[in-house]
Amino acid sequence: MAESSVSYLLNRFADFLRTEVQNLGDVHGEVSSAKESLERVKAHLQVADSLEEVDHEVEVWIKQIRDAAHDMEDTLDEFKLAFAAHQGIWSVLFQLPTFTRILKARYRAINDLKRATARIESVCEGHKRLRWKFGKFRRHISNEADSHWQDHRGDALLIDKTDLVGIEEHKSFLVKCLTEGPSEREAVSMYGMGGLGKTTLAKQVYDDPAVKKHFVFRVWVNSSSSSSTEVLLKDMFLQIVTQIRKHVPRRMDTSNHDLLKMMIKSYLLKVRYLIVLDDIWHVDKWEEVKYAFPSNECGSRVMVTTRKQDVASASRNDFGGTTYELKPLPDEEAWNLFCRKTFQGEIMCPSNLEETCKSILMKCEGLPLPIIAISGVLASKGVHRIDEWELIKRSLRAEIDGNDRLKKINQVLSLSFKDLPYYLKSCFLLLSVFPEGDRIKRMRLIRLWIAEGFVEAKEGRTLEEVAGDYFDELMNRSLLQLTRATNDGRVKECRIHHLLQQIAIQKSSDQNFAVRVEEQSSSWPDNVRRLSVHHRLQPIKLDRSPSRLRSLYMFGVEKSSVKAALLYVPKLLTVLEMKGVPGLQKFPNSIVEMYFLRYLSLRYTEIRSVPSSIGKLQNLETLDLKHTYVTELPAEIVKLQRLRHLIVYRYENVSYSELKYAFSTPADIGSLQCLQKLAYIDANGERSRTTVRDIGKLTQLRRLCILNLREKDGATLCSSISKLTSLVSLSIYSLNGEEILDLQYLYLPPPLLLRVYLKGRLPAMPHWIPSLQSLNTVHLLGSCLKDDPLLCMQNMPNLVVLELQKVFDWKVLHFNPSGFKKLCRLGLDKFPELRCIEVEEGALPSLTHLIIQQCKLLQNVPLGIEHLSALKVMELFDVHDDLILKLTQGDKFEDFQKVAHVPEIRFGSWTEDGWDVKSLDRSDEVASSSHRIRSDLPPRRK
Repeated sequence: MAESSVSYLLNRFADFLRTEVQNLGDVHGEVSSAKESLERVKAHLQVADSLEEVDHEVEVWIKQIRDAAHDMEDTLDEFKLAFAAHQGIWSVLFQLPTFTRILKARYRAINDLKRATARIESVCEGHKRLRWKFGKFRRHISNEADSHWQDHRGDALLIDKTDLVGIEEHKSFLVKCLTEGPSEREAVSMYGMGGLGKTTLAKQVYDDPAVKKHFVFRVWVNSSSSSSTEVLLKDMFLQIVTQIRKHVPRRMDTSNHDLLKMMIKSYLLKVRYLIVLDDIWHVDKWEEVKYAFPSNECGSRVMVTTRKQDVASASRNDFGGTTYELKPLPDEEAWNLFCRKTFQGEIMCPSNLEETCKSILMKCEGLPLPIIAISGVLASKGVHRIDEWELIKRSLRAEIDGNDRLKKINQVLSLSFKDLPYYLKSCFLLLSVFPEGDRIKRMRLIRLWIAEGFVEAKEGRTLEEVAGDYFDELMNRSLLQLTRATNDGRVKECRIHHLLQQIAIQKSSDQNFAVRVEEQSSSWPDNVRRLSVHHRLQPIKLDRSPSRLRSLYMFGVEKSSVKAALLYVPKLLTVLEMKGVPGLQKFPNSIVEMYFLRYLSLRYTEIRSVPSSIGKLQNLETLDLKHTYVTELPAEIVKLQRLRHLIVYRYENVSYSELKYAFSTPADIGSLQCLQKLAYIDANGERSRTTVRDIGKLTQLRRLCILNLREKDGATLCSSISKLTSLVSLSIYSLNGEEILDLQYLYLPPPLLLRVYLKGRLPAMPHWIPSLQSLNTVHLLGSCLKDDPLLCMQNMPNLVVLELQKVFDWKVLHFNPSGFKKLCRLGLDKFPELRCIEVEEGALPSLTHLIIQQCKLLQNVPLGIEHLSALKVMELFDVHDDLILKLTQGDKFEDFQKVAHVPEIRFGSWTEDGWDVKSLDRSDEVASSSHRIRSDLPPRRK
């Protein structure tokens, strides 16, 4: 973790030396010297980081490095703040008090900088006396960690079958993958987060009688995050020669990787074998052993368990076969396991403990490991001592840290954190600031990581692209869980498992990375870098402001408490998250004094205007005013030359559509050259033509959203869009959604464009849409075309999502086998004349989601819908009543039988209270006319 702080500071040094102190020779030399000292120790920090938890002296040194780096960062910023006044020094030359004050500030800043550089050099010297530890303890610590881990893996292999719940379906599927299928060698890879029971399940499959009978050789190889290739190959080799009862040649060099792989391959060449590689952590480890497994046309299999999706994908890509994601237990199975282990085989929980037990179980979130471990502790408690059970519920985090029987939960889950590179550790620890169970938008995390300085610049890539790779890597390592994806498969939203977040919270606190102030707290800690305040803030007790604070996150904090809190926030703040402060209607004036602020979110507040003084925030990169009542920005917004994300809009759900509200742009919006996201701008104002023309200057834009475009500005907009070569997403809404969108003049569409959303009347299908090979998402709303748009769109090679509303006057809509090969989601809305949909056999082969709404004359399911074998969900809203009747009254109707293969069918209509949504859940018994209607669904949002 110190490496992250040092890397960030080194980048700051480089910028500082280049721009701030060129004319101050003595300071320049000292800062350069401190930079060189940090560069020398940086190489040792990765090793030191692994020793931090087990060697107190190393821990102290790392803390000193981290504190010195933070102090230096603050000093650099204070220096910069003090010298900001120097720019106008000649204008106050004859105002002696002001001039004297500036000189004193300069003198003080220079002295502070000298002291900070001296401290950096002093702390860096400390690594010399510790270097011997870095080499000596590296192998010892790895071996010790492996020893503890292998003990736990041994426990997983010895679990009694009676302790297993909910694995039969998984086991049956995996046994089938191993014993059936082609004769070619294949890989069966199982992945998922730590604690899911991957090893336990794999061992049950490995020992299954059908598997034992099917394979001549079976080899189980234990791995870990630090296992060497030599150890894996040697273990595999010895197991094989034992099974064939051969002796290892005395002079054989078992440290020779190539020789070991050659010998293993020769023994396996003519037999049907099963190799289980349990807990492979890195793709390169798979790459190093895969050539030992011959493809012998005997039906051999290699089974891999891993926490990382890329490892599972690599084995499948190399050998073919199956990847299988193991997920947490469903609620009912988790409850059965919990009760069985807690109440000695009983599946009933005493009524006086039920609420408490469910609360404890909820924090396990379906992970078998913590469920079994916590149940073992609770089993020793008397069922009548509810106070003891309540105590564990309230202090579960402390129990896991302090109870020897629960420590292995932390040890197992912490392995994923320890395996992270330093730059991902900071990103992961930032998850500690969010409310428990919170769903976090992907782009929100990316913007915060950039503002916090965690993202390293890479040549040829934007910071957002690099941060996107960081996000994907955390997903790949099963440290983040997908909660919502976009229609075209992109991750939109994620969350972190409760127990993983507890680890992040604990490590953040231990390393002074971030501190949470919960509702019961009455004061702020002073020595804190990042502060996360939750719920109602009690009266603040501080003699002085928390001087080191750089990031403040507030969740569910009342308006009065927010105003009080901002009085104590230092001017060096870089991140201010104030999402959802209730009743906040006025932009807090103190914010504009935070010169170094890079990220400001007032999302979901009630503010209505932004002061002109916002122009002071020269370092602001993200201004998030989504779902506020701001509809106009001051002209001074164009002074924010570092602004990358300008998000100012809100929407309301009304009947079948969303009403969007944009903001009027100030003059010269084109001067904001760093903008990547601009949403939503109102193109219907006095400066509309100028605004549309200036958009072409924003060459870094990746997402552009425009409302209320007038027909006469269409050609100008096309000219501007053709200059936006980085554009990925484009949304254009015509004035009132009814005026013509004249977009035929776009002769050079952005080559990277993936998503297009158009609302308004189109004189013709824009010629550039079918020509874009990269497009995966197209929404056409209210187009009222004269010609069938499907004829020119059906051959788009990468189209995945197509949503059409009132685009053409279809009476019969026909899909043939030649088009829409990759289409996964099809939405059809507001086609009052549509009577029939026809799907030929072989058409829409990838379709998984079909939405039909406001088609009142449609009385039957699409003809040929039985051919849509990939269809998972069908939604029907405001269609003919006869169609709903046929689907809900059972198999006496032919339409019911045609959709027997569709797992879920949703239907409903709009009421005064919102969407009335029901779902027809279908199971294997549907074919025999058994079905049930669910109405406990969340309101539908388009």
